[in-house]
Amino acid sequence: MQLTIAFQTDKPLAAYGPLAQTVEAYGFDGVTVYNDLLYQPAWLPLLEMARATNRVRVGVAAVNPFTCHPLNIAGNIALIDEAAQGRAYLGLARGSWLDFLGIDPKRAVTALREALECVRHLLRQSKEPYAGSIFPLAGGDSLRWPILRSEIPFLLGTWGMATLRACIGEISEVKIGGSANPDVIPHFRNGIADAAASASRDPATIGVAVGAVCVVDEDGAAARRRARREVALYLPVVAALDPTLQIDPALLARISAAANAYDYDAASSLISDDLLRRFAFAGAPDEVAQQAQALFAAGAGRVEFGTPHGLTPQEGLRLLGERVLPALHRG
Repeated sequence: MQLTIAFQTDKPLAAYGPLAQTVEAYGFDGVTVYNDLLYQPAWLPLLEMARATNRVRVGVAAVNPFTCHPLNIAGNIALIDEAAQGRAYLGLARGSWLDFLGIDPKRAVTALREALECVRHLLRQSKEPYAGSIFPLAGGDSLRWPILRSEIPFLLGTWGMATLRACIGEISEVKIGGSANPDVIPHFRNGIADAAASASRDPATIGVAVGAVCVVDEDGAAARRRARREVALYLPVVAALDPTLQIDPALLARISAAANAYDYDAASSLISDDLLRRFAFAGAPDEVAQQAQALFAAGAGRVEFGTPHGLTPQEGLRLLGERVLPALHRG
């Protein structure tokens, strides 16, 4: 039962180390940074967190290989792992908002598989060629400094079973992003079992992480109001990906139309409390703890509380550390 905290990379560089220290002091198991387009690249914030902590796992969720070549990914995560003394993990995903850059990956599944294989090949400092069709390595050379760990854990961020099957040989964890829906976890567990069998892997060695927006406050109603606005933008996207979600198509179309028009007041007004619970951790501390517990009961190995954490980031992190985490440990 792993509990982690994720931060958006929109802060002064000096803020990341103290934030990670706070997460560690409360007793969480790990700290993650996002790598969303138009925010700060993850590597320097993550380096600050690695240097400032001693116990927690540190990682990025997730990098995409279309804006950062596997060679750069391998080099950066190797340095992060060295700074963390072997506590780093690497998350890869297709990535969102690539159309902003005019990027339209035509072979995204193949690219993700090759990127994972290529990064691993480089971390192992193999001088053999890597015969990728998208990310080939000519061979004869590799990373030119001592690497602390060649077997850094890899996470795959995906909703797609084809991507899961293609990448199953390289990963130790799958992250279901933008969801707090317990019903989707058995679906992924079944998908992992099928993919692992085809790759002769034990499915028990592949974890399932669930992460979403989190807004916790003593005023549960106020927390839910804030969370509705946070999830209005991505709810239509995730709803279309979740095969277990029961939602009226007409309602989904109205939410999507309002969000596309940047009318987040209208979009959030259409999101009921029950629907919100499928997409965000929101409410008073005991309510958020109950949501996380339901995910663990459904088979999640890790729950990650994402930005903004509370009505203010400071109060949200405090309540997660002082109220939610102890409640889950007691449970």
